Amino acid sequence: MNVGFIGLGKLGLPCALAVESRGHKVVGYDPSEQVKDIIDTKKLQYQEIWAQDHLDKSKIEIKSIKEVVQESDIIFVPIQTPHGDEFEGITRIPKDRKDFDYTYLKQGIKDLEIEIWDEQCKKVVIIISTVLPGTIRREIKPIIEANPYFKLCYNPFFIAMGTTMRDFLHPEFILFGQDDDWALKTAKKFYKTITHAPIYETTIENAELVKVTYNTFISTKLSFANTVMEMCHKLPNTNCDDVMNALALGSKRILAESYWSGGMGDGGGCHPRDNIALSWLSQELDLSHDWFDNIMKQRENQTEWLADLIENHSKDRGINILGKSFKPETNITTGSPSILLQNILEERGHGVFMWDPYVDEPWEKIKEMYDDSENEIHSQLYFIGTKHPEFTSFPFEKGSIIIDPWRYIPESEDYEVIHIGIGESLK
Repeated sequence: MNVGFIGLGKLGLPCALAVESRGHKVVGYDPSEQVKDIIDTKKLQYQEIWAQDHLDKSKIEIKSIKEVVQESDIIFVPIQTPHGDEFEGITRIPKDRKDFDYTYLKQGIKDLEIEIWDEQCKKVVIIISTVLPGTIRREIKPIIEANPYFKLCYNPFFIAMGTTMRDFLHPEFILFGQDDDWALKTAKKFYKTITHAPIYETTIENAELVKVTYNTFISTKLSFANTVMEMCHKLPNTNCDDVMNALALGSKRILAESYWSGGMGDGGGCHPRDNIALSWLSQELDLSHDWFDNIMKQRENQTEWLADLIENHSKDRGINILGKSFKPETNITTGSPSILLQNILEERGHGVFMWDPYVDEPWEKIKEMYDDSENEIHSQLYFIGTKHPEFTSFPFEKGSIIIDPWRYIPESEDYEVIHIGIGESLK
């Protein structure tokens, strides 16, 4: 098939590369000069497994929306629906809630609708953007309702930044929200060329809700695991990894093992913002209990607890957080719980130095820069904010204290390692 993409950002481009890797011809539209530069230079500016290798040999072209319509059988729309920075989860939860911003998505649909104007241009348009329930019927349907050639299908993706291509090509399931049989039939035919994953068909509103609650459920798992971690840190002869590993065996009645480990709160471009958005929706619907708000409050309280732990051990030591990204082996800092921790510590009046091997200059270069100045870069207390494998061989100074919520930094006679979540008598 010929496949078009309206939007080739951090979601759209890796997915477009994935589609191309299955033998489809792909064309795309994106107004961003940064995206055009990535396509022209074939140099990805963010980390995505598999993506750079496929970009090196990609034949994807950026064209006008009119050309994308003319040259495509189906068109994916991965246009962002952003929240402001205050909704990313790196600062305290804002008091005022609001819906996502659908400005870009609506404009993209309007631009497409203009070009889909007769039987010859009849197209299946697949929206994959994250939206709250009711959005497509309220915000998108009115734009296209007078156009019988614009066939809409809602198909949200369950991917994670950094592994977008892999997740797209090997999904757990394919979710369709639709009220047009022809659009659904065409979309299913396409996906048969991509994956053998099971397909779940439902209403558009159900699909919208599945997408955002999928993310919030992951947040729930992480929040619970972190609560157990706190308990185990206080209870003698307990180890949160042992507890969670045992609970994971109850996969039929409890949960699968993914996200079933104490550490830091969740982050990325979806989870904090989706929780906050659903909190807004809960308030709008006047529900009896705002579960989503509680998830974010727990995440914030968890980070406060970690800040307390750091303060209790820092004494006169400086504070150094290792890791800025929201998950290991990526440079994406959106929604990072490490940055939230930094902000909370700075609110309390502490100076905090942060370093991440995937975000910043190499440690040797930074160390050399500070060694030549009067500044002291090395703090005597290190907190492992992101579980990067590089930190297992980090050059900690003698006498340092390392606080490790992941329990993977090796112990040493030269410094003290505090593995959060392991009761004192088990150390």
